Amino acid sequence: MTGTPVEACRQLLEEALAASAVTPAAIAALAAAPAEALDTALRAFADTHGEAALPTLVALGDTAPSAVKRSAKRALYRLAQRGVSPPAKPAPRPVVERRDERAVRAWISAIDGSGSRAMWLLFDAGFGGLELCSLIVNDVAGILEVAGGGITKKRLAAELGALRAAQKLPWVETEPARIVGVVAEALALHQALGTAPPAGFARWQRHFDAGVPPTPPVAPSDPDAALVARGAELLDAPEMAGWFIEPADVQAEAVELMQTEESRLVVSDQVKGERVEALVTNVVERELGDEARRRWARRLLESAEVFDATERGEQGAIARAAAGALVHGADVGAQPFARALARRALEVAGEVATGRLPLADATRKPTGSR
Repeated sequence: MTGTPVEACRQLLEEALAASAVTPAAIAALAAAPAEALDTALRAFADTHGEAALPTLVALGDTAPSAVKRSAKRALYRLAQRGVSPPAKPAPRPVVERRDERAVRAWISAIDGSGSRAMWLLFDAGFGGLELCSLIVNDVAGILEVAGGGITKKRLAAELGALRAAQKLPWVETEPARIVGVVAEALALHQALGTAPPAGFARWQRHFDAGVPPTPPVAPSDPDAALVARGAELLDAPEMAGWFIEPADVQAEAVELMQTEESRLVVSDQVKGERVEALVTNVVERELGDEARRRWARRLLESAEVFDATERGEQGAIARAAAGALVHGADVGAQPFARALARRALEVAGEVATGRLPLADATRKPTGSR
């Protein structure tokens, strides 16, 4: 440095101000200057430049050796007494390791008569936290309901216990990827229908964006005829109590059926039975077209998996055979499972027609209720 120590320090400070940076060489030279000369130079520098001196003084106060740092902070303090202070530094942010949420467990219910099923997807949110997404998905309407949020392990165990004890439909644990796939399939259905999931789904959307619809289960092309003949037995399963064709669509046949059964005309039981069978055949052939048959077959195949998971393998085999007959069979009107769907629909429609059952309680049109 040239000149007096004070002048030399002042020159270094002016150069730092002009360059908007304090070089390591300048810091070393300031640290080598006498403490009194440095303090005098910093005081004069601050008095001359005021607010413009702040960046240089802050840099020295943060990074310079202790002697320079103390003098720089004294100069900052004097400026603060005059109302000139650097902006407050932001509070340090805690270092938190972010973990991506991942699905760790999943459960799915059997399918009801409207084509709806409930499902739970459990996410590990990191640091011991859990998030539970609850959905109801329908095979003709998409996502009907969505709810959920944070849940403790204790609460989850209690909810699972209550689920198994109180629900009408059996629940089975499955792979999380299966739920993601079913939801992806439902989202594709929404897109095709021009509809949207419930607003609450937005919270969970990111978990399903990369989902791929599952490969549908395949119905056997040559089902066992003996098992196909037992298709009507499936409707005895508790979870299939609501499996029948839409009652509103068979009202005319239901009324005619009641009239046949209540007729005072002397008609043999054989003739009445033939008339009833003809009504059932009409309903099956009209209501179970190609699309409806594929839909009911898919429901049967999905149900077969639930039967298997709940140690009812025989019913699972019958369900698969009935599905194969629906998809590949030539005469749907003769299939026991299809006829059972129609018979039950006629019975329910008769209850509606006589006012004993509200149509709103009987309809198979999808709703979010469980």
